[in-house]
Amino acid sequence: MTTHTQQRSAPAPYALLGGFLLLLAALFAVSFAVGQLAGPVAPDMHGVTHPDDEPGSHDMGGMGH
Repeated sequence: MTTHTQQRSAPAPYALLGGFLLLLAALFAVSFAVGQLAGPVAPDMHGVTHPDDEPGSHDMGGMGH
């Protein structure tokens, strides 16, 4: 008769990694679903333009052309 005196006290590292990845995917899916239900935070928000944003206005001082 064989007896099982040796039992696994801790799960294998790959099982822990797989469980962690499943938990991470589930949290991502839930957060994505909540974001879709909430919709855009500020639908009328547009980028603000500054006079300094014109092309060629980002010249570095001391650099010759």
